[in-house]
Amino acid sequence: MKIDQFNFAGKKAIVRVDFNVPLDENGKVTDDTRIRGALPTLKKILADGGAVIMMSHMGKPKGKVKAELSLKQIVKNVSDALGVDVKFAKDCAHAEKEAADLKMGEALLLENLRFYAEEEGKPVGVEKGTPEYDEAKKAMKTSQADFAKKLASYADVYVNDAFGTAHRKHASTAVIADYFDTDSKMLGYLMEKEVTAIDNVLKNAQHPFTAIIGGSKVSSKLGVIKNLLDKVDNLIIGGGMGYTFVKAQGGKIGKSLHEDDLMPEALNVMKAAKEKGVNLSLSVATVCGKEFSNDTERKVFPINEIPDEWEGMDASEESLENWKKIILDSKTILWNGPVGVFELENFAHGTGEIAKYVAQATQENGAFSLVGGGDSVAAVNKFGLADKVSYVSTGGGAMLEAIEGKTLPGVAAIKG
Repeated sequence: MKIDQFNFAGKKAIVRVDFNVPLDENGKVTDDTRIRGALPTLKKILADGGAVIMMSHMGKPKGKVKAELSLKQIVKNVSDALGVDVKFAKDCAHAEKEAADLKMGEALLLENLRFYAEEEGKPVGVEKGTPEYDEAKKAMKTSQADFAKKLASYADVYVNDAFGTAHRKHASTAVIADYFDTDSKMLGYLMEKEVTAIDNVLKNAQHPFTAIIGGSKVSSKLGVIKNLLDKVDNLIIGGGMGYTFVKAQGGKIGKSLHEDDLMPEALNVMKAAKEKGVNLSLSVATVCGKEFSNDTERKVFPINEIPDEWEGMDASEESLENWKKIILDSKTILWNGPVGVFELENFAHGTGEIAKYVAQATQENGAFSLVGGGDSVAAVNKFGLADKVSYVSTGGGAMLEAIEGKTLPGVAAIKG
């Protein structure tokens, strides 16, 4: 069932949202992007004449109640954004009364789902790999189903609009869907947009198709890189992961971040790229620092001739010029991960430039661009370019798993 085709009049809808928003030391929301992202779905339910029950996690309490991770802290923010006085249920597993008392046009927010270990379905306090763990895991599966059934009992309809957790088979993201028939469960607007954007890149890409994969470790994105080799024309590898590729070819990388055990895989990727006709582009020179700090001395070295006491920290102008040409010639662009130590101001230049190139290719050349991953998203936001790219993904981990070709439990539970 598509959310647009559904009339929520007279129905109570339980909606899995992602309200895992950052809070300051006083419990005040510092960025309400995720709350605003859920508004189209929530407002549609209320406008139809339905009632909405919101459920979310916050942080990693691992089955324990932690006041600093209580969703009670964000009730006012959600109320202000939604334009409705949001009620609060202080225990998500015992909210029968609050749900029953909810009238049409009203909204209820449940307490943090992860205050219950059943949400994630992982045994707590038992060592992995032991017979006790296996037994606890079996018991937890039953408990998780019971927890999901309880959540389902509050409502007539289930909507999943939390793409950031779509790669997790949690009670609220996947198991709960078992308790609703096909016509009473659906993806929310945000989830639909995310799935469509990823499909545009993986299934309907216009060529030339360029993927820019950055970040610190090859190990975290190896599956993604391998899956993309069958789809892209150009693969730009930047950031810390690039040094593993350089060292694998016999280059000197000083004390730059790298993974020795991944060097054979790096060589395999390069060989596969060549065989498939993919242009794999690494940095040619790098801005190095003597220490891992913002104010350290800086110097540019060829990527394969970094002295022992220096470490690569950002892409050089020469590398950026090479990448700019590739990006501006592209019709489909996928960007995940920074090309330098973006969190340090003096080494954020390269990532900022990539953001500008992606925006330029989108605005001036009509490319479809999908940006995802914390630092990539932060870069387009920092430079005011979020509305200049085609789509900014809210779920880094879920987006990566989808691009790797994995099935997302949160999507499969509804779409089959």
